[in-house]
Amino acid sequence: MSVLNEINGLAALSICESLLLALNDRKVLPENEIVGILQDAAAAHECAADAENAEKHAAVAALINGILAGGNSVRRR
Repeated sequence: MSVLNEINGLAALSICESLLLALNDRKVLPENEIVGILQDAAAAHECAADAENAEKHAAVAALINGILAGGNSVRRR
Protein backbone atom coordinates (compact mmCIF):
# COMPACT_ATOMS: atom_id res chain seq x y z
CA MET A 1 0.00 0.00 0.00
CA SER A 2 1.37 3.40 -0.90
CA VAL A 3 1.84 6.08 1.73
CA LEU A 4 -0.88 8.19 0.07
CA ASN A 5 -3.36 5.30 0.19
CA GLU A 6 -2.50 4.69 3.83
CA ILE A 7 -3.04 8.36 4.69
CA ASN A 8 -6.33 8.39 2.76
CA GLY A 9 -7.50 5.27 4.58
CA LEU A 10 -6.62 6.65 8.01
CA ALA A 11 -8.37 9.93 7.21
CA ALA A 12 -11.49 8.09 6.03
CA LEU A 13 -11.53 5.94 9.17
CA SER A 14 -11.17 8.97 11.42
CA ILE A 15 -13.94 10.86 9.63
CA CYS A 16 -16.30 7.87 9.78
CA GLU A 17 -15.66 7.34 13.48
CA SER A 18 -16.33 11.03 14.14
CA LEU A 19 -19.56 10.86 12.13
CA LEU A 20 -20.76 7.83 14.06
CA LEU A 21 -20.01 9.58 17.35
CA ALA A 22 -21.84 12.73 16.21
CA LEU A 23 -24.86 10.72 15.04
CA ASN A 24 -25.02 9.07 18.45
CA ASP A 25 -24.42 12.29 20.41
CA ARG A 26 -27.24 14.04 18.53
CA LYS A 27 -29.49 11.02 19.04
CA VAL A 28 -29.88 10.46 15.30
CA LEU A 29 -28.77 6.84 15.68
CA PRO A 30 -28.84 4.86 18.90
CA GLU A 31 -25.78 2.95 20.07
CA ASN A 32 -27.20 -0.43 19.05
CA GLU A 33 -27.62 0.72 15.44
CA ILE A 34 -24.09 2.10 15.29
CA VAL A 35 -22.78 -1.19 16.66
CA GLY A 36 -24.89 -2.95 14.02
CA ILE A 37 -23.37 -0.83 11.25
CA LEU A 38 -19.88 -1.79 12.40
CA GLN A 39 -20.84 -5.46 12.74
CA ASP A 40 -22.30 -5.45 9.22
CA ALA A 41 -19.14 -3.86 7.84
CA ALA A 42 -16.95 -6.46 9.57
CA ALA A 43 -19.18 -9.30 8.37
CA ALA A 44 -19.01 -8.07 4.78
CA HIS A 45 -15.23 -8.36 4.89
CA GLU A 46 -15.33 -11.69 6.73
CA CYS A 47 -17.58 -13.08 3.98
CA ALA A 48 -15.20 -11.76 1.33
CA ALA A 49 -12.25 -13.48 3.00
CA ASP A 50 -12.18 -16.18 0.32
CA ALA A 51 -11.91 -13.57 -2.42
CA GLU A 52 -8.74 -12.57 -4.26
CA ASN A 53 -7.56 -10.24 -1.47
CA ALA A 54 -8.32 -12.54 1.45
CA GLU A 55 -5.58 -11.19 3.72
CA LYS A 56 -6.70 -7.60 3.26
CA HIS A 57 -10.34 -8.46 3.92
CA ALA A 58 -9.40 -10.40 7.05
CA ALA A 59 -7.30 -7.47 8.27
CA VAL A 60 -10.14 -5.01 7.68
CA ALA A 61 -12.58 -7.26 9.54
CA ALA A 62 -10.13 -7.56 12.43
CA LEU A 63 -9.69 -3.79 12.57
CA ILE A 64 -13.45 -3.17 12.65
CA ASN A 65 -13.93 -5.86 15.31
CA GLY A 66 -11.15 -4.19 17.31
CA ILE A 67 -12.98 -0.88 17.09
CA LEU A 68 -16.12 -2.61 18.34
CA ALA A 69 -14.25 -4.25 21.23
CA GLY A 70 -12.58 -0.97 22.17
CA GLY A 71 -15.70 1.13 21.94
CA ASN A 72 -13.91 3.76 19.84
CA SER A 73 -16.91 4.68 17.69
CA VAL A 74 -19.50 4.60 20.43
CA ARG A 75 -19.14 6.40 23.72
CA ARG A 76 -20.47 3.59 25.84
CA ARG A 77 -21.69 4.58 29.25
